[in-house]
Amino acid sequence: MALSQILALAIFVAMFVVLIIGKVHRYIPALAGAAAVIIVFLVVMQSPETAWRVFNLEQIGTLTFWVPGQEPLPSRGINWQTIIFIGGMMTMVEGLGHAGVLRWMCLSVAKLVNYRIVPVFVAFMLLAGFLSMFIDSITVMLFLAAVTVELARLLKVDPIPLIIAQVAAANIGGSATMAGDPPNIIIGTGLGFSFMDFVINTGPLAWAGMVLTLGFFYLVYRRSFHTARLGELNGQDARYPEPGEAIGNRTQFLLDIGVLILVVGLLVTHAETGISVALIGVIAFVLTFLVPKTKAENAGIFRRIDWRTLLFFVGLFITVGGLEETGFLALIAEFIEDVSGGSLPIAMSIILWASAFLSSIVDNIPFAATMVPVVADLSLAYGVSPATLSWALALGTDIGGNGTPIGASANVVATAIAEREGYPVGWGRFCKTAYPAMILVIGLMQVLLLVRYF
Repeated sequence: MALSQILALAIFVAMFVVLIIGKVHRYIPALAGAAAVIIVFLVVMQSPETAWRVFNLEQIGTLTFWVPGQEPLPSRGINWQTIIFIGGMMTMVEGLGHAGVLRWMCLSVAKLVNYRIVPVFVAFMLLAGFLSMFIDSITVMLFLAAVTVELARLLKVDPIPLIIAQVAAANIGGSATMAGDPPNIIIGTGLGFSFMDFVINTGPLAWAGMVLTLGFFYLVYRRSFHTARLGELNGQDARYPEPGEAIGNRTQFLLDIGVLILVVGLLVTHAETGISVALIGVIAFVLTFLVPKTKAENAGIFRRIDWRTLLFFVGLFITVGGLEETGFLALIAEFIEDVSGGSLPIAMSIILWASAFLSSIVDNIPFAATMVPVVADLSLAYGVSPATLSWALALGTDIGGNGTPIGASANVVATAIAEREGYPVGWGRFCKTAYPAMILVIGLMQVLLLVRYF
């Protein structure tokens, strides 16, 4: 390998190690890695053009960035489509949370099943999976875990089994669409796929995995449901929260639901309308602040946007750009091609299982960003569309994140809420059920991918 490739790899590995240790917010090692990569471009490669190319700023000023029509928008370096879209969706979700929409949904489902533990277990898993198709799974678990703890206290049962199962459902549901999980947004915008491309290809497979996951967790936790039923009897006179209690301002509530419906509609049809996901993110951002609120409420929503995570994406894309621009990712693609012996099914299987196992121990977002150029190079080498390899990457990274408490951001959020409320979730307890479930579902994905595409 050339010196630039060795340095780019060393920087990336160092960033990953700091991310895994988790002592500082992930945007810090990402930005530090980005700065180091820029130094490699300028000093080692002596190529200011390469340094400028990874910033990819000129693309934002073109009409095709916002309205690309039917043509995919190629991107190298910083994927501004992903960053702008996620920023807009973060803003909309903050508006939904402020208006009580998400809490109202959770409580409405709980009331619909009469606050009984087994129906709540099933309904909340399905709700987590469905909502994660359209709203980031991190936000879904933020609200769902809090409501689960609240109901578990009323029933005097342990909420941890329910939360672990909901995390698995949220990550699987997120794999069904382009908007569900950040890895899918990165894959879709990086390789030119639409929302409906994901729905048609990963959607059915993801929901087959959802059925398997629901059955698995029910069998694992069915004994604890006996104690839970006793809790239901003991809590017959308990006052359960009403969905209406989540609504503060009815006008805001209805308007924010309207914004959500519109944005989802734009996502579903963006391949037909020809508008980009970045423009959809801007629309979500603007409409959220057009919903009548006080200045203080708008300021609060703006402050709660996770700006540090957006900075993380900027640093991550530049650091991965170092691997791409130095040619290191092309070496990985060649290695996978050699190992697979030129067989596309074997290459697909390698990507699926490697994505799953690696995403269970490292954050799946940087892994997906790293693998997108590899998938593109492999597709060129095989002379095929990147579609099949992309679906394997999406399913592997999203579902593989279920294996451990740090495999996906939704896991971290859910377990942090449980711990804050007095229910710590240790690695042993989480992995004891979550890892076998993940392996079973990935095994199912392997079979279904081979049957459907080969």
